Order: sequence, then structure tokens, then C-alpha cells
Amino acid sequence: MRCLTLTLLAAWPLVGFSAVQDVDPETGLVTWQTETSGIQVRLTQISPDQTRAFYQARGFSPEAAERYARECVFMTVVRNIGERPIQHNLANWRYVPAGLPPNAIRSKVAWEQLWKRRGVSESARIAFTWAQFPATQTFAPGDWNQGMTAYSVPHGGRFDLHFVWHTDGRTHSGKLEQVRCADETS
Repeated sequence: MRCLTLTLLAAWPLVGFSAVQDVDPETGLVTWQTETSGIQVRLTQISPDQTRAFYQARGFSPEAAERYARECVFMTVVRNIGERPIQHNLANWRYVPAGLPPNAIRSKVAWEQLWKRRGVSESARIAFTWAQFPATQTFAPGDWNQGMTAYSVPHGGRFDLHFVWHTDGRTHSGKLEQVRCADETS
């Protein structure tokens, strides 16, 4: 079966939610997607080899690209499917590996500091920053954006993603459960 229904928990309000998982037949990479209360959130696995190739092509040394490829990397897409503007702040999102406490997603600033310490060139650091999912953004109805997010979870490991957004002065949250990191061989 190509689609598998997952559970979504939205704190405010708990209406109109759904989540699906889809496998790309060509690559075997998996996408998790949910829609609730005017927002659509989608995570698509990026394989370690894709990550290495992407960053080496943008000036990262093999060692620096490998550092990022050790992370659990996803293409993240957020879309406003509602009728009101929504705002997100990635600093409010948390991922929870099985049996571990919630973790914040490493910020672009923290990555920038790491890349500077590792001697990554300025042009490669700029390419990295532009490829990451925006830290904050306001989405008008119909707006969307995408970028990479990385989670400190082993390849093949699982986690739950708790995401938060605001609309009309109200805070909303949702969750994608049992998101799986791409395997080294994906």
C-alpha cells in the first residue's frame, strides 16, 4: 500500500487534521505530509549521498559535507492552505527521538559558527544558509516555502516532529509521528 495514515495531534484546535506517508517508487525515499488548521507540513527524506553531493557541489570539502550528511536531513515544505496569514518560527519546533527528550532544530546561526570553525569558505556557507528552511516567515494564503532541516538522529532512526505556527494571535501545533531518517543506502 503506497499511503499509510499516520496520527496527527494538533493542540489548538483539534479539527480537520490528516497525515499521510508516501514512498517514491523510483528512489525509495519517503515523504510525510500533514494538513491541519490552514497549514500543510511536508518532510521528504534526503539521502546521505544526496546531501554529500549537494554540498560538495557548492564548495564544501568532503569532510565538511560528511559532517552534514551524518545528520538526518529532510526537504521541509510549509504551505499556507488556509484563508488567513500564518507565521512560523523554527525555534519553536521540536523533534523527539524515541525515548529521548525533545530537541530544538539546530539554527542557521549555530551551523554558521560550526562551518566557520571548520574553515568552510564564505561562498559555501552562503549556499548552505540559502538551502536551509527559513527560521521565521509569514505566509499569506497560498504562500509556501521549502528548505532543508536536519535532525541529530541516526540514519534509519525515527522521531516525532512537533511543529508550531500562529494565526490571528492564536498558537497552533501539530505533530508528525514516526518520521524515519533515510538509511545510508537510501
